This record gives sequence, structure tokens and C-alpha cells, in this order.
Amino acid sequence: MHRVRRNQGTMNRRLLKIPGEILTSSRLKDLLLIFSSLCILYLVVSHYRISTLLQIRHTQPYPSSSSSPPTSLSHLAFAIASSSKSWPNRRHYVRLWWKPQLMRGYVFLDRKPPDSATTNTTESLPPVLISEDTSRFPYTYKGGLRSAIRVSRIVSEIVARNLSDVRWFVFGDDDTVFFPENLAKTLSKYDHNRWYYVGSSSESFEQNSRFSFEMAFGGGGFAISYPLARVLARVMDSCLMRYSHLYGSDSRIFSCLAELGVGLTHESGFHQVDIRGNLFGLLSAHPLAPIISLHHLDSVDPIFPNRSQIQALEHLFNVVNVDPARILQQTVCYDQSNSQTVSVSWGYAVQVFEGIQLLPDLILMQRTFMPWRRSLNVNLSHFMFNMRVFPKDPCKRPSIFFLGNVLTNTNVTQSNYSKDTIRSCLKKSASQNLEQIKVFSPKLELDYGQVLPQKFLVCFIQVL
Repeated sequence: MHRVRRNQGTMNRRLLKIPGEILTSSRLKDLLLIFSSLCILYLVVSHYRISTLLQIRHTQPYPSSSSSPPTSLSHLAFAIASSSKSWPNRRHYVRLWWKPQLMRGYVFLDRKPPDSATTNTTESLPPVLISEDTSRFPYTYKGGLRSAIRVSRIVSEIVARNLSDVRWFVFGDDDTVFFPENLAKTLSKYDHNRWYYVGSSSESFEQNSRFSFEMAFGGGGFAISYPLARVLARVMDSCLMRYSHLYGSDSRIFSCLAELGVGLTHESGFHQVDIRGNLFGLLSAHPLAPIISLHHLDSVDPIFPNRSQIQALEHLFNVVNVDPARILQQTVCYDQSNSQTVSVSWGYAVQVFEGIQLLPDLILMQRTFMPWRRSLNVNLSHFMFNMRVFPKDPCKRPSIFFLGNVLTNTNVTQSNYSKDTIRSCLKKSASQNLEQIKVFSPKLELDYGQVLPQKFLVCFIQVL
């Protein structure tokens, strides 16, 4: 009996466990259902977010919406970073390209400039704004400048102006020289309703390696589409707290955009100009894309001989205003009868080579310039493009003719180029008797939303 009762007790104990097991299984099922639902919700949200990121990280431009008018200068808002110390001298660069009747934007300074920097020039320059205080943000880069934080926040400050009908915010320095029409035409390739970060890296391998190959260098200028700029402005302050260790403003903006999942869309017309010396090699073989900007012009030789840098740039912009899309576009022609090759960098210079030169050689930049930083480190002398030697002996160089003036009529533009006699070879050659070259060309009209065709243009040159 006792054994049976013990067995019954065992059975009872087992029977008592069964309801408990049923209750535990029910709770487990409920928890599994809740967890599964959360997982499904997370996957749906994640899929949506990933899809969004994939859409904004594309490498091919989304065409502008056909329902909206083409992007023009009136759709751009410029934010120029400067300081009370540099603005009095560098405002002359901004005046070269600024068109107050067509463009909107501001110059952001750390404090009010001297009175002399704000009188008699306001009509031809953007209005000046004083940046907000940034002392609450940390900056720990040894040897750097805290002004990088102030310049970073210009994104937030210009968005806060609530300008109407803005499609793109364009950022640059006070020594950034923009080519506005080419900038607007280039940006018109992209759908401004999507998230875009458009610019270019440095010419210097070392500078890119030090900061990033995928960062838009701020001096060359960059553009951020309106919807992306609004989102970036909302998170900028919190983002800046995480990047106190970075050097410049462009590194901070690049990092904050990376957190939003947005990468750089490269456009070769932006030029940081991290080089020194003579820009002839760069300007005479510009990439087959509209030039958008030049920077660091205080650190290079005047682009035309026998002129100051400002005078040289004024000379260039006399031609830019005639045919902005064609400026610096390279055209190569062959003169079989005289066995000569002619390379035209429209609006800048013409080179006449003895003999028939191969086209792949002529489209390479001649190394007329020096690295941005000099050192025993070999990486400092590396650039981001292929180059060819520019001979030290003038007799081994082509004959060079620089822009003189431009004449226009309804159908044709005539640009005249005069020989650079200072650096010419004294030996007799077929081109020695050439004193002037006239180039006749129709105005290059690029439709909004189109890039410059990736091919060299045919030229017909009249030699006097």
C-alpha cells in the first residue's frame, strides 16, 4: 500500500506539474509571438532605411524633374566662410564672380570687419553676417584652428535663414573663385529633391590620404541639396560634439554626412588647388568638364604674365562672361602642311608644338607647379592625375600665346592670343614668326541637365 501511495503521490506530483508546464508554454508562446512581431517590425523598418540609404548613395545622377524649371543661379544660396582679418583683402576675389542681381548668399565672419571693408563695395558683394558663438563646442586637434567649428556651423546658420525657392546650398571660402553659370549647369544634372553632397577631393595625394579621398575639400567648394542640408542642420550641433579631434570644417561636415549615409558625388570641375607655383599646366589641360571653381589663388603665380593675380583674374572673367561653358576647354588641331600641332585652352592660352604630337600626350597636364607641402616624404610630391614633363629649356617647349582680347557677334566669338615673348626660344622654327593667333568659335550652349560631351572639339585657326 505504502508503495502504491508513494506511486500515487508521485503521480499526483506529476499531475500537478502538468498545469504548470502548460502555463509556462503559453507564456513562452506569447513571448515568442511578441519577439517575432518586433523582429518583423525591425526588419521592415531596417529594410526601409537601407533602401533609403541605397537611394541616396547612388553614383549616377538622378535627372532633374521635368516638371520643374531648370536649376539656375536664382536657385542657389551661397555661404562664404571668411573672417574679419581676411575679408578686407579677399573680398576682391568674391567680387569677381558675384552677381548681386542674380544670386543670393552671405559672407560669414567671426566679428564685424573694419569700416573700410564694408563701405563703397556692398552693392557688388554678398551681405555680411556675424557667426554665432561656438565656445561651447570642444576642439582638441593640436595646432589646429577653432574657427573650423564656426565654419562648420555655417550650414545650420544659412539653413536657418529660410530662404525661399532654394534647391542647393553652396559653400566655399573667401578665396574660392566660382564660375557660377557652370556651377548651376552642373548641379542641374541632379535631382535637387534627393540627398546630394557634390564636390571634389584634393589634387594632392598626401592631402587626400591625410583627410579623405571621399571628402569634398572646402576651399574648392561643395554643394548640398536643400533637403539634405535641412536634415544636416538639425543634427549638426550634436554631431560636432563627437568630432572635436578633427582638423577642419570640411572634415566635420563630411563626417556628419557620413553618419546620415551620404557619400560624395565627385565633380571634376571643383578645384581645391593644393599646389603652388605656376598653374599653366592645370589650366591648359583642364578636364573635359565645365570648370566650377579655383582656390588658393594667393598661393600661386598670377595666371597671366605681367599682371597681378586680381588683374589676371579680371582678364579671365572678361572672357568667362562671354562664353562660360567654353572657358578652359581644350581643343587639339593638327596642321599637316606645316607639321604643327596646336592645343587651345579656350579663353586662356594656345600652344603651338613643332611636329605632330599624339593626342593622349597633349591631354596630360604639364608639370609646371609644385607640391602644396615640400618635404623628404615622397608622398608629398604625388598628385591625383597623370602628368608630363614641362621642359626647362624654352626651345624644347611649345610656343605659348596668352589671351589678349575677345570680340563677339551674334554667331561667332573671336578670341585673340599674343605670343609670350619673355619665355620664347630664340632659335629658328616654323612657329617663330607667329605673333598672334585668332580662334573663331560658336558660343558653347549646354542645355541644363547635360554635361559637356566627353570629346575634343574641332577648331579652325587663322594664323597671321
